[in-house]
Amino acid sequence: MKTLIVGGVAGGATTAARLRRLNETAEIVIFEKGNYISFANCGLPYFIGDVIKQKKDLVLHTPGSFKNRFNIDVRLRQEVIDIDRENKIVTIKDVESGEQYIENYDSLVLSPGAEPINPFAFIKSEKIKTIRTIDDSVFIKKYIQENNPKSIAIIGGGYIGVEMAENLREYENIEISIIQKTSHAIPPIDIDIAKFVHEEIINNNIKLYLNEEVKDIKQKNDMLEVVLNNKIIETDFVIVSIGVVPDTKLAKKAALLTNSKGSIIVNEYMKTSDESIYTLGDAIQVNNFVTDMPAYIPLAGPANKQARVVANNICGRRGTFKGTVGSSILKIFEYNLGITGISEEICILNNIEYKTSIISPYSHATYYPGATQLTIKAIYQPKTGKILGAQVWGKDGVDKITDIIATAIRMKMTAFDLEELELCYAPPFSSAKSPVNILGNSIVNEIDELVQNISWSELEKLENPYILDVRTEYEYSYGHIKGSINIPVDELRENLQILDKNKDIYVHCQTGLRSYLACRILNQHGFNSKNIVGGFIMK
Repeated sequence: MKTLIVGGVAGGATTAARLRRLNETAEIVIFEKGNYISFANCGLPYFIGDVIKQKKDLVLHTPGSFKNRFNIDVRLRQEVIDIDRENKIVTIKDVESGEQYIENYDSLVLSPGAEPINPFAFIKSEKIKTIRTIDDSVFIKKYIQENNPKSIAIIGGGYIGVEMAENLREYENIEISIIQKTSHAIPPIDIDIAKFVHEEIINNNIKLYLNEEVKDIKQKNDMLEVVLNNKIIETDFVIVSIGVVPDTKLAKKAALLTNSKGSIIVNEYMKTSDESIYTLGDAIQVNNFVTDMPAYIPLAGPANKQARVVANNICGRRGTFKGTVGSSILKIFEYNLGITGISEEICILNNIEYKTSIISPYSHATYYPGATQLTIKAIYQPKTGKILGAQVWGKDGVDKITDIIATAIRMKMTAFDLEELELCYAPPFSSAKSPVNILGNSIVNEIDELVQNISWSELEKLENPYILDVRTEYEYSYGHIKGSINIPVDELRENLQILDKNKDIYVHCQTGLRSYLACRILNQHGFNSKNIVGGFIMK
């Protein structure tokens, strides 16, 4: 059995290692047109920020180490330029010499990854860079250390753009800007959670330009002029981080089936339209596990799982890839952002019926030092309570909670199941009623019609809503919604006569707990109340 693998890193290298574990005698060759067979591309921003000190720490394997451990032939600086599907032959070009040669195969694996989108590639300037490889990050880091730029503009406020901004903040004298074309940073999340992200970015002295499209970049003496819709930003250096597109030139040349966006179409066995050719990673169309629709979700976790499936099928073990829920996490200065499943925006776009719940529990028991507040937004089916997605914001416990909810989505669990989960508890780690249990309780309360919830976005559409603030007088005095009535929840029963029974009452507190309690009191005294999810706090 002879398997050729085009591309290394998460997809190709992991496939090769699994193949060797399954078949000691197989002939396995990896062709990588770059300089590294396996490196931590997710760590590139942290190398630029000097959190990771040495380039060698990003290199997971070399051709030598791969050969020694797995007996695999790794050929760097070798680009596969053609596939003869009928005869099962590929043509390879040596990147340095230009010489070409051929290799036959029994199975072919394509792991080309994705390319950064750069609409400004036509501008010949070393001061405009994208980030895909170790060499890119080495160049940027060296440029900063040798030229001491006073300003850097990042085009794109997605994962890499925000991570780059955080790491560039390590250089205290650089003015940093993020330019985002849409209404909020980190597009996979919703605008209400994105506001936390925006606040943290701005609080760390980074300029954030939203709803601003870069029309052009012009060179002006030693500076660059970034031309936006309404202004021009002068900067020393530009990092373009506006997303990626699948690198599928070779697949298209070989007439493999791709979709309208260029992603290679595969079946559940990771096979392409050619029975002998498999593909995986950032180059493929995947199935969104939640919507059961085609999607493009380029993440390292799914790529590693796909690699196992590819290797299993090549060796006759029959594995399947069932889709991805898109779980990810991002460090943003002092906070963390966890994402899993689908967002409210995706539900609206695909006409999926949904409801949202937002709670603000603490990371662990409040009487134990160090407890910090979390914000958890869940998207769920209104009648069944089936969990569709979640976004988690906070300083501590974000990864744990996001992982639990990601597992719940994969297992098609409902809010009723979340109520029943028995999770670890000790004061330093959680509360006796875990934030995940509380989330389940909150959703079930609405399904059981113990409370009606309304989001802030829905509230904003109402004309002169009758708002009750049940926080303390001190909290109210520190900041409140204009026109709202303040009756602390502990004094509500004694002051019901103040409220108008003929009006819908929209109730809020700081986190949503006291407002829920207030709604239960009001509803049982003949009022029609709705709980404003998420709470209100002035900072």
